[in-house]
Amino acid sequence: MDKTIFVLLDACQYEAASKYLGYLEHMIDYNKGAKYKVLGELPSLSKPMYATLFTGLPVCKHGVTCNEVGGVLPYDSVFSLCRKAGGRTAAISYSWMSELYSRAPYVSDRDRVQLDAEGSIQYGMYYWDDNYPDSHVFAEGECLRKTFDPDFMLYHTMAVDEWGHMKGADSAEYANAVAAVGHLIAARMPEWLEKGYQVVVTADHGMNNLGIHVGTEYAQREVALYIFSNKVENGRFEENYISQLNVAPLVCKLMGVPATEGMKQELEIVFSK
Repeated sequence: MDKTIFVLLDACQYEAASKYLGYLEHMIDYNKGAKYKVLGELPSLSKPMYATLFTGLPVCKHGVTCNEVGGVLPYDSVFSLCRKAGGRTAAISYSWMSELYSRAPYVSDRDRVQLDAEGSIQYGMYYWDDNYPDSHVFAEGECLRKTFDPDFMLYHTMAVDEWGHMKGADSAEYANAVAAVGHLIAARMPEWLEKGYQVVVTADHGMNNLGIHVGTEYAQREVALYIFSNKVENGRFEENYISQLNVAPLVCKLMGVPATEGMKQELEIVFSK
């Protein structure tokens, strides 16, 4: 199995990623990775998109129609498929990820740290405050990665979403949050690549200038997808949208595990020959 790191930047819209994720854009400029423009699924809400990103299913199939829907999903995900193939999984993430893929309802005193060798996410740390610092996310994620050596590792940050809701996507605070998380990635990604990890960076949804995401406008739906792997062709592939349903089967292909029949079969990603 080929190890993969997945960085989920909550609410980082495509325009902001393109403007402020300077290190990732540098890597694309130097043909060290691939970048795609994704038109996100609807509704452009967090929990429904957490379900879509990792199961590859649209909302009408997985049933997580809004953030208030609870319960562990009964469908295979990138996490469970990695486990079935003999791999190890770990995540530092918002608590809703635990509710979808590990344990629900989330109880902070019980579920903050979850070490379950038989679980879909074996080694998990889950925060519940929306203003949880991104710096802590990466520090804790690196502790998980270095301790448990997972084959699939999720880092999920929340500061961009928090500032977007408070100040809007056209604010200095939102822009600074995107730039700051880009710095945290830049400080770690060279080591990840050197150690043989493939890296995927994307967002669940965007954000508009009113601090809203739920609907159909481009600011709420457009997100970037960065891929760093020798399995894909490098370059900019941003002229046309691709579907967000590509993400889960893409990750399966990167890891070398079979995707489910319910996942998108014809991917819009250009793979190496």
